[in-house]
Amino acid sequence: MAPIADSRQQFDEIPTVVGIFSAFGLVFSVSLFAWICCQRKSSKSNKTPPYKFVHVLKGVDIYPENLNSKKKFGADDKSEAKDKSAMPKNSLHLDLEKRDLNGNFPKTTTKMQGSPDLENSSPKHFAERKKDSVSPDSLKSITSLSSEDKQDKLGTLFFSLEYNFEKKAFVVNIKEARGLPAMDEQSMTSDPYIKMTILPEKKHKVKTRVLRKTLDPAFDETFTFYGIPYSQIQDLTLHFIVLSFDRFSRDDVIGEVLIPLAGIELSEGRLLMDREIIKRNVRKSSGRGELLVSLCYQSTTNTLTVVVLKARHLPKSDVSGLSDPYVKVNLYHAKKRISKKKTHVKKCTPNAVFNELFVFDIPCEGLDDISIEFLVLDSDRGSRNEVIGRLTLGSSAEGTGGEHWKEICEYPRRQIAKWHMLCDG
Repeated sequence: MAPIADSRQQFDEIPTVVGIFSAFGLVFSVSLFAWICCQRKSSKSNKTPPYKFVHVLKGVDIYPENLNSKKKFGADDKSEAKDKSAMPKNSLHLDLEKRDLNGNFPKTTTKMQGSPDLENSSPKHFAERKKDSVSPDSLKSITSLSSEDKQDKLGTLFFSLEYNFEKKAFVVNIKEARGLPAMDEQSMTSDPYIKMTILPEKKHKVKTRVLRKTLDPAFDETFTFYGIPYSQIQDLTLHFIVLSFDRFSRDDVIGEVLIPLAGIELSEGRLLMDREIIKRNVRKSSGRGELLVSLCYQSTTNTLTVVVLKARHLPKSDVSGLSDPYVKVNLYHAKKRISKKKTHVKKCTPNAVFNELFVFDIPCEGLDDISIEFLVLDSDRGSRNEVIGRLTLGSSAEGTGGEHWKEICEYPRRQIAKWHMLCDG
């Protein structure tokens, strides 16, 4: 009987031992998983992954030879140096700027004539050519700022410019922005992205991707514009608008950067530049055309009647010199859009007659927190519709927009019509 009792005791001890080892194994697995998750989270929060985005725009040759090479971004430094030495001086290549694994810019050791003290300058204040030098006068013009702009402290935008003579291509690389203000008061961060337009005709409009929860976004996106002769570069102006994405309302405008290309020499290679971001200039433009609208506030029914009557002197938006305009009407309550309407499209005319009426229900008593936005757009089936001009009417609007709004508040049940100059879109 004794051997039987011993065997039963051994069988009773086995589940206990197995349970103990299982518990230790479970604790170890949970700890290992938590440690891996923490490591991944910390590595992601260090820097934006070193993505490279290359956009080919407005080109007859969609995939030119230099952009269609088999070169990989992960090549080592020796292979990169070998490819650069074999490449022609003004040829366009894909790796406009190298980054390390964390997405940071390596320190440059390019020497500049007449400015030896800037030999080891950091990327925060760089303005140097890829191959040759920059004169001190041009360096001062790049970094010179007015006292009003410095007080805003809206951050700095870093970018590069290059012209490929072989392909007649103008290349803009939006590298990064630093020191942006926090537009989200709760998280004290922003979701920045950048829109870029080539003025004066606004034929080329592009934008970067949105980077989440960062005040130092590293975009590293390259935009290549084909069909622009080098002789016209001096007449162009680059307009950058820095915005913060907002999922529930209109995106917040952080600021803008305006770069006239007159006097900027691109024949000797790529030019690296940085400019301070300044507060956006919202003054009206005389070249956007005019819009005639009529408004009437019905205090008894708490409704707002809007009549889009006419538009005149609209600028050309395509090669034919004529636009296909229509008007989009947005109603805002406390900066949140609550309703939208739009007119029909008028074909091939700079002077459109709409005569379309819209009735909006006002969710509050009075018009104090209400504003209305008119967007005049050019209809284009082949691409995204471009904004020709913008008009905002409300209690906080300036100029004729504020005067018109004040009149409809003082004289309810009266239809009041006014011409308004359109602002830049």
